[in-house]
Amino acid sequence: MSVTLDIKLKRANKVYHEGETVAGVITLSCKEAMQHHGISLSMEGIVNLQLSSKSVGVFEAFYNSVKPIQLISHNIEVAKAGKIPGGKTEIPFEFPLNAKGNKVLYETYHGVFVNIQYSLRCDLKRSLLAKDLSRNCEFIVHCQPQKAKVVPAPVNFTITPDTLQNIRERSLLPKFLIRGHLDATSCVISQPLTGEVVVEKSEVPIKSIELQLVRVETCGCAEGYARDATEIQNIQIAEGDVCHGLPIPIYMVFPRLFTCPTLETTNFKVEFEINIVIILHDDHLITENFPLKLCRV
Repeated sequence: MSVTLDIKLKRANKVYHEGETVAGVITLSCKEAMQHHGISLSMEGIVNLQLSSKSVGVFEAFYNSVKPIQLISHNIEVAKAGKIPGGKTEIPFEFPLNAKGNKVLYETYHGVFVNIQYSLRCDLKRSLLAKDLSRNCEFIVHCQPQKAKVVPAPVNFTITPDTLQNIRERSLLPKFLIRGHLDATSCVISQPLTGEVVVEKSEVPIKSIELQLVRVETCGCAEGYARDATEIQNIQIAEGDVCHGLPIPIYMVFPRLFTCPTLETTNFKVEFEINIVIILHDDHLITENFPLKLCRV
């Protein structure tokens, strides 16, 4: 006998803030009446920390700090053992979105080494012969907007062979001069990152100009920290040998779920950086790095 179990939230966008109520319905569809041994619903908020392979072994003492951090844990019995009639049954539910003890609800974030996730799980227990059913449904938590206004402070940059670091032989570098600015490095997460870049001169033709958004995740405890930078997205803003003296706009939207307001706690940190990458035709790679501070207003 086929039964379908589903969790539907009242909010289409599934976005909630601390202190609000997560409400929805559990829907059960079956052709004929069905016996069950109880229906339960649980809400969980977990921070999963993972070490990169290069860190494992170096920090053996670390493992105690890398166990998951539980932010929310609620469990309710939706229905006692009994019978569900044939057809479609809807059971409404409500959960208050409050942190466990003195914990703080961090914003939903899907990273590589840090994952902050909130979910609802419904379990329907059945007799020994029939398989138990379960259904998961993720919802998104946004942190409370900060009261203070973010005042954009433009950041100007100039890239020449002399400003570059990590170079073996500076004398072999072609001559170039690239200027530009970012409108702000303290950014509102719901608004795009903007600015412009101008190639004033370059001896070698330019192949491509790219914007790279990087997440910097730090996991650890008093014994030591593992800091890993990984790419979130890469956008090409110019291709080929661009006109010299022409302003090229910088425009990048911060992707949902893969970015969150800059976060710093005792066990982990989530920070973001932007790289402006210029690739020359002789495959020289020029990178200018800017740390970003993301916030929600």
